[in-house]
Amino acid sequence: MKNLITRTLTGLIYVLLLAGCTIYSPITAFFFYGIVAAATLYEFGTVMNQHAGASMPRAINSLAGFILVAAIWLFCIGSITAPRVMGVWAFLLMYIMVSELYRGSQDSIRNWSLALASQLYVALPFALLPLLSINTDIEAGQMAYTWIYPLALFIFLWVNDTFAYLSGLTLHGIFPWKLFPSVSPKKTWVGSIGGCLFTLMASVAIWCVQPGTLSFFQWMGFAAVVVVSGTFGDLVESHIKRQLGIKDSSHILPGHGGLLDRFDSSLLAIPAVTVYFILI
Repeated sequence: MKNLITRTLTGLIYVLLLAGCTIYSPITAFFFYGIVAAATLYEFGTVMNQHAGASMPRAINSLAGFILVAAIWLFCIGSITAPRVMGVWAFLLMYIMVSELYRGSQDSIRNWSLALASQLYVALPFALLPLLSINTDIEAGQMAYTWIYPLALFIFLWVNDTFAYLSGLTLHGIFPWKLFPSVSPKKTWVGSIGGCLFTLMASVAIWCVQPGTLSFFQWMGFAAVVVVSGTFGDLVESHIKRQLGIKDSSHILPGHGGLLDRFDSSLLAIPAVTVYFILI
């Protein structure tokens, strides 16, 4: 019961912060996702340093991730400083590579690979979020911020995770087939199907209250992309933890594990949804 209360309170604070910062303004959204990206990168570096034999420069790598998020958000609002900020990001990546010459590391290739991979795996997804929410007309000097799309993405992830768990828990005795037993033994096909159906219903509900945004079928496609990519995002992070022999990426979120555990699904869902929005 104590663990349930802790988990519930942590989840409530997390949802309120994410939803509140996303809805309030693009500035609060940027700072929230930028800080989350930097903190998640630091956690990623800690995990790799402790369990993968790496010695990543965690602080510089985290700063680089925050700068990448800032650069793309500035680009989306039409700021002329965006190229300069992107240049700072490139400089920090070069610094990470050159610094290995002076640190005396015995495995520089591993450190370089993990640092660059973490920028793509962790920082880039959070940097892509303004592509879903900001539409800037530079000539007219106008900017439109549509918070419903990034918020809907996370709502779909939450609905899918919750009802996949409940569906699997309720029906696994009747439909025991595992989804990906070598990576996540507890995930079942019936759970995934249940999560998908409830997520599609959530997309219909959002379409009903936001009729002037996407069409009915576009909302359904949006939800389907989130379900598929989010499930793979969860499996990818589970695969990483299984390779490293750990259960949670950290204990920063009481009852939920680490930031990687909390945002694992979104790290593949955000890029996938970005491509979907470009196509439609």
